[in-house]
Amino acid sequence: MSSILIDIKQRNNDWLIGFDNHQFPEINQKLFDQFSNLSRCQTVPKIILAESNPWRFLAAFSAAVSADCSVFLGNPNWTQQEWQQVLALVQPDLIWGDLSRVIRQELFVNNKGQGIIKTEPTMGVCSQRLIRDGTKVPTTNIDGTKVPTTNPEIMIPTGGSSGKIRFAMHTWETLMASVRGFYQYFDQKSVNSFCVLPVYHVSGLMQFLRSLTTGGRFASLPFKEVVAGKGREIDPRDFFISLVPTQLQRLLRANAANWLSQFHTVLLGGAPAWESLLIEARQEGIRLAPTYGMTETASQVVTLKPDAFLAGNNSCGHVLPHAQVTVRSTTGEILGTNQIGIVTIVADSLALGYYSSVDKEEFPHHQSPIPNRNATPDTIPMLQSDDLGFFDNQGYLTIIGRHSHKIISGGENIFPAEVEAAILATQLVRDVCVIGIPDDDWGQAVTAVYIPRSSAVSVDSLKAALVKRLSRFKQPKYWVEVEQLPRNEQGKVNYESVKTMALNFLSRSRTPIHTKSAFITPFCHGD
Repeated sequence: MSSILIDIKQRNNDWLIGFDNHQFPEINQKLFDQFSNLSRCQTVPKIILAESNPWRFLAAFSAAVSADCSVFLGNPNWTQQEWQQVLALVQPDLIWGDLSRVIRQELFVNNKGQGIIKTEPTMGVCSQRLIRDGTKVPTTNIDGTKVPTTNPEIMIPTGGSSGKIRFAMHTWETLMASVRGFYQYFDQKSVNSFCVLPVYHVSGLMQFLRSLTTGGRFASLPFKEVVAGKGREIDPRDFFISLVPTQLQRLLRANAANWLSQFHTVLLGGAPAWESLLIEARQEGIRLAPTYGMTETASQVVTLKPDAFLAGNNSCGHVLPHAQVTVRSTTGEILGTNQIGIVTIVADSLALGYYSSVDKEEFPHHQSPIPNRNATPDTIPMLQSDDLGFFDNQGYLTIIGRHSHKIISGGENIFPAEVEAAILATQLVRDVCVIGIPDDDWGQAVTAVYIPRSSAVSVDSLKAALVKRLSRFKQPKYWVEVEQLPRNEQGKVNYESVKTMALNFLSRSRTPIHTKSAFITPFCHGD
């Protein structure tokens, strides 16, 4: 992987915007020397990168990959409890980054590691890894030859909607397959990226890799600074910027529509976008490109081109060249045009599995399978997603919601995304999440957990606004007002937390929930 270092050294002096173009390769080389020394001392070392500065993070990432280390992308904002979960799973040999806020030295040592390496690249030391009984892991055979090692992997964290942290196992090859698909789809000589997303998430990391490997320029700024007006001196006409829907909404509210409309492409993903947001972006002339993808596919496998969006198309777009996407029934048959089914993905960018600390005899490379990946010697690996969607007769994919989030109330199928879009279209709420809670009479009751746009918004006004927007059986039975929804940096909701919030609220407000396990009588809202 030393070619990565060569690419960085050979780049011109202005490809990085917002960081010293001379300092970056210097940091990169020092870290490469450090990580290479560690790699020579043992079998493939496991390194967690946890650095809040995106430039230092990217320098460490490229150095660790070049040194053939197995790299785990860490979120410096994880809580101590989350770090305990990650360390118990990974049992790393080294953590690079300043973690003193959330993790104690003895906590890491108890989880097998050598110690915490601070952000200074000169502080790395090489020592042999210890297995649980304290025995040193041999790195050479008796005859002096090196013990065979597994290929280094790139572990990217994903919490999905459950909140539990997992690592999707990628390789340099799967990430480059994603880059190639993007490059071919947009037919760009070089990809310039304006990054406002965390680089320890797949959406931020892939922006850097696209620019690095295609000869493009790369800018990185904290999103809050962009909202405040920074970065506007950069000419955006040849740049791609990636946003999640809530970020797009905030920039529109910050009068940044004209600036956004100058970008070559505004990629939009991470969470479903509501129709009123898409309409507003279109009216402002923003070259939006809604996307569909996930950590397991190394970002998007389906993307709508901006010209199609501006012409009125609200789908996720066409499939990228490196992927094959089908819509299938629950029994695996491929469905026809406009038939709703489970979105299934075959892609060169598909992750190998999820990192696991299970018995090595069952998963010899610490790899547990991606659900329904169906990898056998005679079949192509396939990912059956939790998403429901359909292709139209022009090959455009539309996602209608999560299969696991589907609400069945009174025998009717209700998709939360449709209800959420209708509520957001009223302009009475800032954010909303629709869930189903158990109900003895209806099976599930549609429940809206929302943030009102102002104190003047009432449940009655919301109900009235939905009368002509939704069929009666789709309208929420319960309304739960909150100050904030539990979304991660990608805009994804933690549904378990939302459900807990809703049940706690309804319990406190004594709203009657018709289940055998609970019956609560109402009293006035706002206690």
